[in-house]
Amino acid sequence: MIKDIKGLHHVTSMASDARQNNSFFTDTLGLRRVKKTVNFDEPSVYHLYYGDEKGTPGTVMTYFPFQHMMQGRPGVGEVGETQFAVPKGAVGFWRERLLSQGVKAIDTDTAFGANRIRFNGPDGDGFALVEVDGDSRMPWTSQGIGDDVAIRGFAGARFHLHDTAATEELLGFMGYQRADADKGVTRFVIPEGNGADTIDLVALPKTPFARQGAGSVHHIAFAVDNRAKQLEVRKALMDTGYQVTPVIDRDYFWAIYFRTPGGILFEVATNEPGFDRDEDTAHLGEALKLPGRYEAFREEIEANLEPLAA
Repeated sequence: MIKDIKGLHHVTSMASDARQNNSFFTDTLGLRRVKKTVNFDEPSVYHLYYGDEKGTPGTVMTYFPFQHMMQGRPGVGEVGETQFAVPKGAVGFWRERLLSQGVKAIDTDTAFGANRIRFNGPDGDGFALVEVDGDSRMPWTSQGIGDDVAIRGFAGARFHLHDTAATEELLGFMGYQRADADKGVTRFVIPEGNGADTIDLVALPKTPFARQGAGSVHHIAFAVDNRAKQLEVRKALMDTGYQVTPVIDRDYFWAIYFRTPGGILFEVATNEPGFDRDEDTAHLGEALKLPGRYEAFREEIEANLEPLAA
């Protein structure tokens, strides 16, 4: 069994409009844009990162905004809901705020004893804010969102699957423990994790497979401390029969990827070197940062990217 995974590192989704996406996460949800770079495989498209002050692993939502991308179709074989942690008692504040800003599909519920507010992002992305008592992570506070209600980072994610058995086995191998079941949802938890340490599984045997597009999660990344731990995880997965990519340098972390039995793309990412490797913490996310191989084309790349608000 793998013992080095701490919880989530980041979640990466797709969007249809960069300015709209930036505004939703920085203005509506009050997260900090911690990096403005490009898709390493398609430099005509931004890669935008939002999180806490430093972009701490377990807090970072990232997006590839492909202009005018077709909207995704929800279904199975995907991350159906990305869950953020907020302090206990914060749901009322967030309901009023989201309503006032025209956010769609707002609903409140309880799961595993916690109050939640569910809503859609600009492209129909499925989100939930979950009240978590005693989360000690320090939030980024802005846009009139105080420390007493601000997002702390991820709580976890919910997977929609035809069948959960193989994914349950995989999560167990990755160090997650089955914790509880509630209203048809099975919860797995990393003991002593990083706060972003729950995965919920929902079996939807008669639901069609999802179609990726704007509003879809592209992949979900799990955190390990460093490259040495990552190599151990890679070997363990390959020894178990998973087809895992070589280690890929993503500038702010190293990454490996593999496809799960349920169809979801998993990444294992390192906590090192972090988002401050090429920017001072006080100015994270302000300048366009490019991988070294694209620097010679900076002028052309910048000319093709839609300017974002500050």
